[in-house]
Amino acid sequence: MKIPLKKGVELERMRVACRTASLILDKLSEAVAPGVPTKEIDNLAAKLIADAGCKSAFLNYKEFPGHICISINEEVVHGIGGERKIQYGDLVKIDVGVVKDGWVGDTASTIPVGLITPEAQQLLDATEGALEKAVSVVRDGVRLGDVCNAIEMFVLARGYSVVREFVGHGVGRKLHEEPQIPNFGRRGTGPRLRAGMTLAIEPMVNAGGSDVRLLPDKWTVVTADRSLSAHFEHTILVTNNEPEILTWREKTRLK
Repeated sequence: MKIPLKKGVELERMRVACRTASLILDKLSEAVAPGVPTKEIDNLAAKLIADAGCKSAFLNYKEFPGHICISINEEVVHGIGGERKIQYGDLVKIDVGVVKDGWVGDTASTIPVGLITPEAQQLLDATEGALEKAVSVVRDGVRLGDVCNAIEMFVLARGYSVVREFVGHGVGRKLHEEPQIPNFGRRGTGPRLRAGMTLAIEPMVNAGGSDVRLLPDKWTVVTADRSLSAHFEHTILVTNNEPEILTWREKTRLK
């Protein structure tokens, strides 16, 4: 397995792409409100991406028809903007990927719409907390399995389950590079992380069971038991010291 390393100008361009994706995600999050069709959020994404001098990393990727992924409640990932209207109390997952000067920035967040139930808030906290835990483990020389295991153990300890069919990934010149980054794993296994790797770590956590189903649109993934699901993602740079969160946002809890 060859995992690309970035340095110098490459890293600077990655930083710009990731910062752009984060700014777009912030603006889309602010547009999420009751009564807004998900297609309207996708249309706004198209405008923001174009205004930033970027292209969507998702549009037409394996024929995906949206500029972003927007998924609600039981929808886990890969939701397509359409006529469904956002409702008060929903959990809205927005996944943004942009290509800027040949480099990809990839980030996602789950946005609560108004007041949500305590159960939904606990799911959000557990999912974002799992991402925080994983990032805290990232270091040069650490086994990838240690990062994956940190996510799984954090989630299981809180009574939730991780999605196993869809995983995080390396990111750089391509949306999906090596390595794959499951949200489960065994400590002490997998390749060693090296400074210069850029990793999209993205816990997908279900309130119920881990099983998922694909809807007839061939893209939208939902929980098999229709339980709530949450999703957070950051692109992380491995360094010799503290990891660098390339998709840092003002609302990011990580310090």
